[in-house]
Amino acid sequence: MATVTAPARAPVGQAEGTGARAMRYIRGNGLLILGIAFIVLYCLFPFYWMIVSSLKVEPEIFQTGLIPRSPTMENYRAVFTQQHFHLALRNSLIVAGTTTVIALAVGCFAAYALARLRFRGKFLVLGAILSIAMFPPIALLTPIFELATRLGWIDTYQAMIIPYISFTLPLTVWILTSFFAEMPWELEQAAKVDGATPGQAFRKVIIPLAAPGVFTTAILAFIYAWNEYMIALAVTQTIDRKPVTVAIATFTGSSQFQQPFGTIMAAGVLVTIPLVIMVLLFQRRIVAGLTAGGVKG
Repeated sequence: MATVTAPARAPVGQAEGTGARAMRYIRGNGLLILGIAFIVLYCLFPFYWMIVSSLKVEPEIFQTGLIPRSPTMENYRAVFTQQHFHLALRNSLIVAGTTTVIALAVGCFAAYALARLRFRGKFLVLGAILSIAMFPPIALLTPIFELATRLGWIDTYQAMIIPYISFTLPLTVWILTSFFAEMPWELEQAAKVDGATPGQAFRKVIIPLAAPGVFTTAILAFIYAWNEYMIALAVTQTIDRKPVTVAIATFTGSSQFQQPFGTIMAAGVLVTIPLVIMVLLFQRRIVAGLTAGGVKG
């Protein structure tokens, strides 16, 4: 006589066990979760307030409402129609893009040499590079302005690009040096055994493997050049050369004494969105680049 087996039941105990473990984790780490949530909200709230303020009419901006009662896109239209904002965007793209490309081109070779070559004073050089990266830019503002004046570079792109490179290049070299140092020598030697020249091995083997570090460094350099304000304010005079940071600070309202806060907030949102999109697209490479060298072996 055939035996009838009961249908398999869902693993309720296993599901309940998973849920119970999740609840125990939440109860045991409640303070940690609340702390992380507070930090996230604290960091995101200024950007949220900027977006909300950009959607408000001028009298409503000074009220404390977290949601605009009558959202409007007038501030965004005013950014492009009244303030020549497209010229400032062009200038920032040219300056930040050129700074990033030059810093990477020079920094990759310098970092590779520091990682691969053995010479006396190597760690002293790395320490000097790191100290330069930590030097406050405001301390060099007056010499930079005087030098730009003597060279006739006031209100030119090179007056911003060259100082930016001097601050982004040390960071580029420092990050990429640690990244190149983690790569095994065998990869480069294998490429040379197959007939590759040192330049071909560097271009076709080392650089593709160092892509996470290169992406991380490029994004950090671009963000610095995109957000810089003090040097750009000192060496630019006309709207034809002012980047977005300086252009936003010089926005004016319908009268001399009016401050267009709504337009400024809208411009701030437009300037921040490209950086947010860039970070979201390359977040994995950024994390991989920043954590390179954190685990040995």
